[in-house]
Parts: sequence; structure tokens; C-alpha cells
Amino acid sequence: MSESLRQPLLRTARPEDDEELSRLDRLTWSPLHAVVPRPRPPYPPFFDARHACEDTLVAELGGRVVGYIRVVPPTRLASNAHVRQIQGLAVADETRGHGVGRALVRAAVEEARRQGARRLTLRVLGHNAPARALYASEGFVVEGVLPGEFHVDGTYTDDVLMGRAL
Repeated sequence: MSESLRQPLLRTARPEDDEELSRLDRLTWSPLHAVVPRPRPPYPPFFDARHACEDTLVAELGGRVVGYIRVVPPTRLASNAHVRQIQGLAVADETRGHGVGRALVRAAVEEARRQGARRLTLRVLGHNAPARALYASEGFVVEGVLPGEFHVDGTYTDDVLMGRAL
């Protein structure tokens, strides 16, 4: 079986993943999902004060990082502590369509449950049909739409809020 068709190894990110995850982020940048300009050197680190290793799950195939998902508290408010939010999902182009993204979303659901969350939410651009379909197939529903919230690649696009109970 080809490497891209095997089930990925999922694990919590480690500090030594920083450079590889930063590279993956740059390689997968697209106006389909990005609301920030294309990254340019000097590249910032992947992990920083807002993005810790323990908030990131990575997918590996053959010892190589091929994807990640970030699961974080959406705010620092105690009244919101029962919610986790997906704030980043990327899958290497060569492994798309082989279940890596689905495995990461399912792992995010389990991680949020392990942390005691009752809900998992996310935001996705309205024109990102592949991501929206993946999330919907994993039980996420549209809970709100901010019309024309972002101007991406010369076009105004909606910010779609999705969530699911855990």
C-alpha cells in the first residue's frame, strides 16, 4: 500500500516540529482558506505565545509531518471554558483525499472531549466547499454566517461559524 493511503500516526506536536509545521503552513497557503497574506521571509515560528505545542495535533506518515490541527479555548473567559475551537487545519497536498484531514478532525473531537469540553466550534470561509463538506460530514452544523467578512484574493467572502456538541 502506498504511504499516502496508510492511516496516519496522530500525536501531540513537539517543539522540534516547529520548522516542519511552519513549512507545511507555507506550502499549503491558499486564498481558499487563508485570511492573511501569503507568508514572506523572515518566517515567524509556528509556535508562539498564542499557539502552544500542546494545542496542536499532528499527522505523520513515514515519520514525516503531513498535517496538523489546532484545538484551543476560544477565549480566556471562565464562562466559555466548556468550549474548544479548531483554529487551523492543514494537510499536505500530496496526502489530500486520503483521510488525513478527517483523521485530524476526529482526533480534535476526541481531544476536546478529553479536555472536558461540551462543544467544539470553528470558522471556515464560505467559498471553502471541501472543508465545509468535511466538517459537515463529521457532525458540524452552520451556526452563523458573517456575510462578506473577509476580502480575500480580490473577493469578499463569508465567514461561516460551525459547531457541534460533544
